[in-house]
Amino acid sequence: MFALFEKILGASSKGLLVISSILAFMLSFVVVADVIGRGVFNSPIKGTPEMVSSAIVIICYLQAAYAIQSGGMIEVDALSQHFPVKVKAALTLFGSGLAILLFGIILWGSIEGLIHAWVSNEFEGEGAMRIPVWPVRLAVVAGSLLAGLAYLELAIRQIKAARRGEVVATGVSH
Repeated sequence: MFALFEKILGASSKGLLVISSILAFMLSFVVVADVIGRGVFNSPIKGTPEMVSSAIVIICYLQAAYAIQSGGMIEVDALSQHFPVKVKAALTLFGSGLAILLFGIILWGSIEGLIHAWVSNEFEGEGAMRIPVWPVRLAVVAGSLLAGLAYLELAIRQIKAARRGEVVATGVSH
């Protein structure tokens, strides 16, 4: 059962990583076109700040679960590297529990905003370029849910590793 959970979560997080990478790639062209339009033609692309701010939030939340699963989170181990394996495992579990709580709070606090943005057809920006808010809110909800599940997966893997006297690597050590 856990293997199926890992497989579905992994496929979901990789799919969202691809989507967010494509969005980041497309966003770079918008920014370059805006800079050229502003500098050469004195006519920037309308709505670029709104597009960029919305896209950055979407990109961050869609990539969160993959970063957690792939060990891409930064880990400061100046003290913990000297601790025994059981203490390191307990710290990993504690950190995973805090992260699940954090993303759970973000998820809980974002659902009502998503529903409101969808029902009221909420937009950001004024004038010629108005950006719908619901995709950003949806990305926060989906990203928070998947990030919490990724930390749950990490906690379960850590429990299994602790039984073997090991510690699961949770991030890039600095």
